[in-house]
Amino acid sequence: MPVIGLGTSRVFDIEPIKSELNVRRRILDIFYENGGRLIDTSPMYGMSEEVIGISAEEYIQKNRFFLATKVWTEGKENGVRHSEESFQKMKANKISLIQVHNLLDWKTQIKTLRSLKDEGRIDYIGITHYKSNAFDEMIKIMKAEKIDFAQFNYSLGEREAEQRILPFCKDNEIATLINRPFMRGRLFREAQNKKLPLWLDDYDIDSWGQFFLKYIISHDAVTIVITATSKSKKMLENTRAV
Repeated sequence: MPVIGLGTSRVFDIEPIKSELNVRRRILDIFYENGGRLIDTSPMYGMSEEVIGISAEEYIQKNRFFLATKVWTEGKENGVRHSEESFQKMKANKISLIQVHNLLDWKTQIKTLRSLKDEGRIDYIGITHYKSNAFDEMIKIMKAEKIDFAQFNYSLGEREAEQRILPFCKDNEIATLINRPFMRGRLFREAQNKKLPLWLDDYDIDSWGQFFLKYIISHDAVTIVITATSKSKKMLENTRAV
């Protein structure tokens, strides 16, 4: 699986008009042409699932993308309904990965996801969070349940994952999806007006974004980094961080 993934939080939550959809289609084209495969989304992300279903329909029908979404609700019936809605919104017969978003009602939702996996409608089950104070609970869940993917925050500015959860995932062969690689833009703001060190030329790094991504993917327990952008130029730059 290519190490650079595509995130859709905020940037794919748009009004599905032609001009906006064309921008997303261009981003998806660049992502795919440069080896990208995993697209991460969630019902929590507004219109993102619908926009993926429209913008990436041809790719999805040919099974070109590894679709990853989430279930974010309480109760069995709501979980089943939300998952079915994800299939419909993305126009997908199969979703590669469904994750329990922010661990909400995880005991109930994992049972539903196991049923979907047994039916062959999904390939993998995951859990997610975006704050390091959830790491202990995530590890507890992964010790109790068979989890295929764990998604959590890790970056040059948020390094807590290095202490326990990344080593745990590596030791237990659990794939990792890294969110908040740029801390919602904070790392770029801190690097603003600063020049890249010359020694980065030795690593084919020509932007701060690539530097921040290289730091993450250099960890041997990282499977995929989820990057989100609404600009095709930035998408191309991100894919070249490998």
